[in-house]
Amino acid sequence: MFTTWDGSEQQSRPLSARVRQEEHAIYFLVDESGEKNAQLEQYPNVSCAWADNGNYKYVLVSGDARVTNDRAKITELWTKADEAWWDDATDPTIRLLTVTPRRGELWDSPGKAVALVKMVAAVVTGGAPEMGDNAKVDL
Repeated sequence: MFTTWDGSEQQSRPLSARVRQEEHAIYFLVDESGEKNAQLEQYPNVSCAWADNGNYKYVLVSGDARVTNDRAKITELWTKADEAWWDDATDPTIRLLTVTPRRGELWDSPGKAVALVKMVAAVVTGGAPEMGDNAKVDL
């Protein structure tokens, strides 16, 4: 999920991320007319969240975003799946949304059965359940 701020509310929407660790960037192909583009001009701080519910793993990355018309990068990042929204990489309405990560957080929890046992034990003992690992890092 990609989350922006409009000055009064957060707004989230699913976007397809292209993570390029070696470039210290997360890329998205977006349409030029998207509401998020105007929000980013005024409020460039965003967050991106990924969930692997089956394995109880969650990641949140926050950073600064900008929208450009970098045609070379759009072509480089283009995949067959993008044809659901545009005919091809030369569509003039495609824009490149780039997030420069500043902070990341990871949650790695035990499986469902283990989590259930830990929650039940917490109820019985009156303690808080130890639900897995959490790590924060400045990027």
